[in-house]
Amino acid sequence: MNGVPLYWVCRPFGALGVDALYALMRLRQEVFAVEQQCAFLDADGVDPRCWHLLGWSSGQQLQASLRIVPPGLKYASDASIGRIVTAREVRGAGVGHELVAKGMLRCRQLYPGVDIRISAQAHLRRFYERFGFAAVSEEYLEDGVAHIEMLRGTRERIEIDMPPVV
Repeated sequence: MNGVPLYWVCRPFGALGVDALYALMRLRQEVFAVEQQCAFLDADGVDPRCWHLLGWSSGQQLQASLRIVPPGLKYASDASIGRIVTAREVRGAGVGHELVAKGMLRCRQLYPGVDIRISAQAHLRRFYERFGFAAVSEEYLEDGVAHIEMLRGTRERIEIDMPPVV
């Protein structure tokens, strides 16, 4: 587990509320647009049909988030987790590991028996391999950033214990 205690909620888009939605969009913009200097349309029309996992600090600051995409929306028959983001101040404390593990568990609860496919930033390939994802494509550019498609089959057990922070 990590050294940053977070309160986790997972809700469909329509149940987020305006304050949580604002915090979610702000965190994603801070990291993806400002920090990573990537100009892209984050509001891509997918969020309203997704579930959103949010990790809140005791001070009510959103520290981590991902979206769970149902099968058939981004990939023909696979579910997906995406827009995986952690606030700069909690990086290195295991929050990203906890976020991905909890997101995968929730994805399996929502869509049992369905594979999970992701479009990962290529430099994070080893991070996702620790969760059982395997590369299924060559690198490609998405919004000017190198990505790789990765897949985790339904037969692999998702461990509740987080992988060690390396």
